[in-house]
Amino acid sequence: MGSLFEKLQGIGKALMLPIAVLPAAALLLRLGAPDVLNIPFITKAGGAVFDNLALIFSIGIAVGLAKDSNGAAGLAGGIGYLVLTSAVKAIDETLNLSVLAGIISGIEAGVLYNRFHAIKLPEFLGFFGGRRFVPIVTAGASIILAAIFGVIWGPCQAIIHAVGEWIIGAGVFGTFIYGVLNRMLIPVGLHHILNSFIWFVFGEYANPTSGVVATGDLNRFFAGDPTAGMFMAGFFPMMMFGMPAVALAMYHAAKPENRAKIGGMLASVAFTAFLTGITEPIEFLFMFLAPALYGVHAVLTGLSLSITYSLGVLDGFGFSAGFIDYVLNWGLATKPEMIIFIGLGVGAVYYVIFSWAIRHFDIPTVGRYDEGAAESVADENLSDFSEKILVALGGTENLAEVSNCVTRLRLIMKDNDKVDEPTLKAIPGVKGIIRKGQALQVIIGLQAEQVANEIRSQQK
Repeated sequence: MGSLFEKLQGIGKALMLPIAVLPAAALLLRLGAPDVLNIPFITKAGGAVFDNLALIFSIGIAVGLAKDSNGAAGLAGGIGYLVLTSAVKAIDETLNLSVLAGIISGIEAGVLYNRFHAIKLPEFLGFFGGRRFVPIVTAGASIILAAIFGVIWGPCQAIIHAVGEWIIGAGVFGTFIYGVLNRMLIPVGLHHILNSFIWFVFGEYANPTSGVVATGDLNRFFAGDPTAGMFMAGFFPMMMFGMPAVALAMYHAAKPENRAKIGGMLASVAFTAFLTGITEPIEFLFMFLAPALYGVHAVLTGLSLSITYSLGVLDGFGFSAGFIDYVLNWGLATKPEMIIFIGLGVGAVYYVIFSWAIRHFDIPTVGRYDEGAAESVADENLSDFSEKILVALGGTENLAEVSNCVTRLRLIMKDNDKVDEPTLKAIPGVKGIIRKGQALQVIIGLQAEQVANEIRSQQK
């Protein structure tokens, strides 16, 4: 299970690189739209990303999986995708791997890069050794994959289409299940894998103007599908109103003498959730303190999605369900004004439940008992914070791999026994850790990338 978690953690981390381009693309797409600035070439610029999403995934995932994030892996991923899709089409024109082709090619290229990037060939073939060999072997592997998928993908495509249609057709129930699973996978960082299928694979829409076929809820939403957005709209009430309400409940549950200390921190994470839709800084404040309460949060998220959909609200986002995306995508949404009213109700429910649970079960949330709990990385130099984490991890010599996503360090350890877990958890600014085999995640918030970069700089 530990090895499986490491592999899934790697894929989840790699997915973040191509997904990171979507906010910029969505911004261009919306700013150039007729209902905003009406500048067609800006819309086309943003649309280019969505039209080539599978290729971008193949490049981004390959780079994300490569041990040293080398561009040769990205080149191999792009070549693998082009070979795979062209060869499959030559076998059967009706086959369409869509974004899955990009994901498969990216994983293939990343794995092959890690295996062959230092290969040595005979002297007369020396030019093609090392990293130059990776695109070659990836192209060869893609030909083999194309031969396999050309035979098996017809039935697989039918099954995936049927599953997607069932999930979409399940309506209220489907959105509820997705909302619950989305939050339940957050602690282990595997929600990106689930999101990739829902947002980029399930469901199809052919743009009547360009003829381009878009797949997945997010992709179809920005392609103009009037039925898309059912798996995204419900996140707006939870992220813009529910999570800030949780922060407010924690503030009111804290000791009066501690509220001045924690007020700024809680206001910051609440505003981050409202504005950008990044909720992990709040969620990790109670996720490990009260797992059952986090389970309630997952159910409430599912209910937010199902209620929003049942009221006919459809909306989408390029990054996350925050106020920025809410404003930008107003013109594409269906009944976007309802999100405010739903959000107020969702916020009230969150506040009542969390206020009651924190006091009734005496949950030691920030400011209730530990006066030092309000400390944050802002109170000290970031380099000092990184150094403390590095020491608790057993030093650079104990790190096999170092990477990050938005709010957490993703690490592969050489020796788990050298990790000082109590010290690591006690570092102000560390909100939690997750361990599976040699894989270790350290949740630290939005400064994760800077900390990862500083730790990597110490390895050189």
